[in-house]
Amino acid sequence: MTDIDVLSVFCGADGRHGNTLGVVREGRHHPDRAARQAIAAELGYSETVFVDDPERGVVDIYTPGLRLPFAGHPLVGAAWLLDLETVNPPAGEVWVRQDGEFTWITARPEWAPPRTLRQYATAAEVDALPAPPPGEGWLYAWAWEDEAAGRVRARAFPRRDDGIAEDEATGAAALLLTAELGRALNITQGRGSQLITAPGPDGSIEIGGRVRLLTAH
Repeated sequence: MTDIDVLSVFCGADGRHGNTLGVVREGRHHPDRAARQAIAAELGYSETVFVDDPERGVVDIYTPGLRLPFAGHPLVGAAWLLDLETVNPPAGEVWVRQDGEFTWITARPEWAPPRTLRQYATAAEVDALPAPPPGEGWLYAWAWEDEAAGRVRARAFPRRDDGIAEDEATGAAALLLTAELGRALNITQGRGSQLITAPGPDGSIEIGGRVRLLTAH
């Protein structure tokens, strides 16, 4: 197994929870896509990111079963770890800014892979869902905790055969929900991860979260 840094992205205010991310800093040592996919499958995290150019922020993102053109938590994590001003996944250039304990990226909703965004009546209904709920297709289940304040309770279910029953914190889905609702959101997802979003005037959306280092090699 190659050396990796393991991060927790979109942690709660207490530093707990967040979505685990593997970062392979020396992506050039694994140029073959099949080899990268095998590493991501072996790690078993919801996503693993390979850094192909640390200065320009060129990155390549994989789930255990497929390659992604864009994903939120790998880009926030890589930007934080490498202290980058931009990150460049296949989807396009992503701007980064640091604001206290939060790392923010700016991205476009059309870059996010399709998801079904399903609203439930109460946060308790979202909490009660099995992992994963019956059905097919990527499901983002959400409900208002406090609509006036923009506070959302959410859970995410890839519902694909790659061993990830529930995604702990999903930047791409938060991006899509923010675009659909047209307002800033404070999302509590999974066991207690936190994602903050803000729509921009040009149709882009900022996604922010806390990152902490779990292990480094």
